[in-house]
Amino acid sequence: MRIYLDCCSLQRPFDDKTQPRIAVEAEAVLVILALCESGRLELVSSDALLFEIHRAPDRDRANDALAILKIAKKTLALTYETEELARKIEVSGIKALDALHLAFACTSKIDWFCTCDDVFLNKAKRLEGLTIRVVSPTELVMEVDR
Repeated sequence: MRIYLDCCSLQRPFDDKTQPRIAVEAEAVLVILALCESGRLELVSSDALLFEIHRAPDRDRANDALAILKIAKKTLALTYETEELARKIEVSGIKALDALHLAFACTSKIDWFCTCDDVFLNKAKRLEGLTIRVVSPTELVMEVDR
């Protein structure tokens, strides 16, 4: 099963874990990454993820996220189809870069798209016609455990 973790999910393990929700999501991301390393899941990256990580102001966090992406089996390149779908998704009220991440996942036969961003998650779950499941890290761990 192929998964796409957006930038906030990739960086969740490096967030301050004093809040219970962040601690739980951080642990869920670590479980997901362990499943990727074991071969049970396949992590997929994209040009959009690399772009977003490289523009992060905190170089240590950016380098940590890039290190995680080394376990990705594939890095998706931007295509016309992906750009067009991102524009359509953006019209629904999703931010441009989030729409691009989602479009990458939709055009690349990804099974699960994972984000920690509640606003994005709720909007993406309401989109009609998606070919993928949009989930939080904790939801993804629960799904994989079935």
